[in-house]
Amino acid sequence: MTVQKGKRMGISIQEHMAINVCPGPIRPIRQISAYFPRLSPTSSFSDSLSPNQLTFPSTAPPAGGGSSGGGGLLSPLSPGATGGGGTLSVMSSMDTSVEIDSCDSDDNTSLGTLEFDVLYESATSSLHCTVLKAKGLKPMDFNGLADPYVKLHLLPGACKANKLKTKIVKNTLNPVWNETLTYCGITEEDMYRKTLRVSVCDEDKLTHNEFIGESRVALRRVKPDQPKHFNVCLEHPPPLASPTAMSTALRGISCYLREWESEQQRSLEERGRLLLCLQFLPPAQNPEGGEVPAETKEKAKGGLCVGVRRCAHLAAMDVNGFSDPYVKTYLKPDVKKKSKHKTAVIKKTLNPEFNEEFFYEITFNELATKTLEVTVWDYDLGKSNDFIGGVSLGCHSQGDALQHWIDCLKNKGTKVERWHTLTNDLPGSGFQE
Repeated sequence: MTVQKGKRMGISIQEHMAINVCPGPIRPIRQISAYFPRLSPTSSFSDSLSPNQLTFPSTAPPAGGGSSGGGGLLSPLSPGATGGGGTLSVMSSMDTSVEIDSCDSDDNTSLGTLEFDVLYESATSSLHCTVLKAKGLKPMDFNGLADPYVKLHLLPGACKANKLKTKIVKNTLNPVWNETLTYCGITEEDMYRKTLRVSVCDEDKLTHNEFIGESRVALRRVKPDQPKHFNVCLEHPPPLASPTAMSTALRGISCYLREWESEQQRSLEERGRLLLCLQFLPPAQNPEGGEVPAETKEKAKGGLCVGVRRCAHLAAMDVNGFSDPYVKTYLKPDVKKKSKHKTAVIKKTLNPEFNEEFFYEITFNELATKTLEVTVWDYDLGKSNDFIGGVSLGCHSQGDALQHWIDCLKNKGTKVERWHTLTNDLPGSGFQE
């Protein structure tokens, strides 16, 4: 390289890249985290070190504290890094007994505790969950606080229809609710196979609400008509494992997979619950020979009284996540097509209350050959209505529907109420409105 007199010495980029190039393999540049390793509580000190960091020279460095002639840089956690002639000879003293807490580790982050009571009333088929209070919740907002509320879901089949929610308590990590949320139409079978998920979330008006933690309670642990108190630590939701993705690992437990698939199929077929009241009224008798009162003149000849009380956890049929439900009843076979009755439409709800009664004038002997079909529909303006679900009650029915029909025929003059599961498959009816 030649430099003319009076000019500054310049180095081209090619010459700059060629300066101080050491032949040999390229070694990775150490990061700052290599000098300050962060260990989880379950990992040992030796696990965090790379193999080249655990290699020690056979001879100790000079007493002057200098490094060996091979390197001039300070190697992290190497014997040469100990000044004053000392060597890192006892590495086992910093093994699993050393636990460095990581502030951003989920294992050491407390999500808080939650207190609530659960009560199942078998007489009314109601499940009550009283959310009491929470303590030490995880801060979610910039001010170090949160705006917590509690959500309830029934698993499997969590959806908007079975979601219940408490009020929101502003700016606190120790909220107190003392609020009771009630599920209607919970049968004994539900108590055996369903799980109550209690989630604590933080409300955020500008963005999506944030999840804090949850707790799950198997309802089989709750005895009927006996309140059970829970004081639990909130946890992260468990990972969802897909059976299709884990087909290789679950190949040996095909029986479990078949049971899981049948359970999922059953939950998909359920379209909600319907509370019906049946009462067979025998012909009115007036031993004194007087007139029958006007309000009971319609029921003087006797017949079947059908009471449509309410629905619960209906399937959402509209884009807004709700439905506009109403109920229709038929007593078939219906040759004259005069047995149709219809309730009023309840707007924008998945848990409507109707409390309407319909009367069919029929004798007891004729009723034994009839079938009561009850269907729930979603009202749509300007187009055909959507079928939500239905149930069929008669001598040829099965399960709860058959038992309800038999109880009605056995107990003349007595109102018999029972919850029924709505399905999307009702034999003998055309689902077209």
